[in-house]
Amino acid sequence: MTLQPTRTELTARARADLRMGLPVIVEIDGHAGLVAAAETVSADRLADLRGFGQPVLAITPRRADTLKARAYSDHVARVHLPEGEGVTWVLGVADPKDDLMKPMKGPLSTERGGDERIARAAIALAKSAMLLPAALVVDVPDAATLAVTHGLTRLDLTDRPDDPPVTALEEVVSARVPLEVSEAGRLHIFRPEDGGEEHYAVEIGRPDRDQPVLARLHSACFTGDLLGSLKCDCGPQLRAALAAMGENGTGVLLYLNQEGRGIGLANKMRAYSLQDQGFDTVEANHRLGFEDDERDFRLGSEILSRLGFSSVRLMTNNPAKVAMMEANGIAVTERVPLQVGRGAHNTAYLDTKAAKSGHLL
Repeated sequence: MTLQPTRTELTARARADLRMGLPVIVEIDGHAGLVAAAETVSADRLADLRGFGQPVLAITPRRADTLKARAYSDHVARVHLPEGEGVTWVLGVADPKDDLMKPMKGPLSTERGGDERIARAAIALAKSAMLLPAALVVDVPDAATLAVTHGLTRLDLTDRPDDPPVTALEEVVSARVPLEVSEAGRLHIFRPEDGGEEHYAVEIGRPDRDQPVLARLHSACFTGDLLGSLKCDCGPQLRAALAAMGENGTGVLLYLNQEGRGIGLANKMRAYSLQDQGFDTVEANHRLGFEDDERDFRLGSEILSRLGFSSVRLMTNNPAKVAMMEANGIAVTERVPLQVGRGAHNTAYLDTKAAKSGHLL
């Protein structure tokens, strides 16, 4: 019998540590690095990191392009941290909120060549923790001793694939929930084994598992779904999809906790601030260091499979969702358009999604 945590459990622990400002140790093929999230590192922690060596600031090529810094890689840019600079400089590079007021952040010196895998893993961890995609990295020897001496989480990612499988999901419980659109409603709760956010499936009626079910993959939107925000069309889409399923008599709406196209609510609000400065939704994400869309739609196919469905009539304007379903074993027999909620405050947003992200609007 062993109580040794698995890599999945250690990854969840590492995410929590980074959110609290605590460094973690990442190891790949015997090489190790102390990693701290740029967003949460304190002046004292930064001083501690410098005691082990000279940190580099890992940022994404998207952010590097905004800062006119050379990435020398399709995956990561490793920016040298100048002597005498502290957390204010780090945040200035990582966070674009003051880019227009303080445009001269460089020139930034970046590393070329060498092993970039720990820096890439550091950014992936920061993203999964819903933090800004930027992390400080210090190369260190003897990761095992360092972890024990300082009580740090040590994460060995030697066998980490470039495209990790979707996190395994387990259904925790389901219960009947009468809804306005249908009294025959049932809510299923799915919990990922990595300790991340739970995801939900709203089942309307009793859909035949042998027939294509009317389905919708809906990403959580606190501002649109709950507050009635006019900046997006999420709330109207949620309500229209449920209404259509009620009229149809059956359906499944998957409510996936991937706020802000997978970047989290805090980063979504950062993107909104950038939109107030004149950038469109895609440009704002890029300035933050994210891709257009960071969501993992494979979660949807996993949940549908767990519920016993193999084919859907998918309510979506996003061809990427159709492609994802087909690639992961769920046949899409029909794409059902869901064009609702356009108004004065979100016309530019919707036009940008159509022009830059391929949405059919």
